[in-house]
Amino acid sequence: MLRKPYLRRPLAALLAIAGAMMMFLAPETWAGASLLALGVTIEVAGIALKRRDRQR
Repeated sequence: MLRKPYLRRPLAALLAIAGAMMMFLAPETWAGASLLALGVTIEVAGIALKRRDRQR
């Protein structure tokens, strides 16, 4: 993982925003369901990076 906080913080914010946008813009089809799952996964990764930053 990234050890430098000045890189980790913006990356975490970018991942959280990208995941939220994917979830918001997913259409109501099977492809949309997979896009929703991908958005959730990306947002969880962003939140995990933010949480790791707070623990140090």
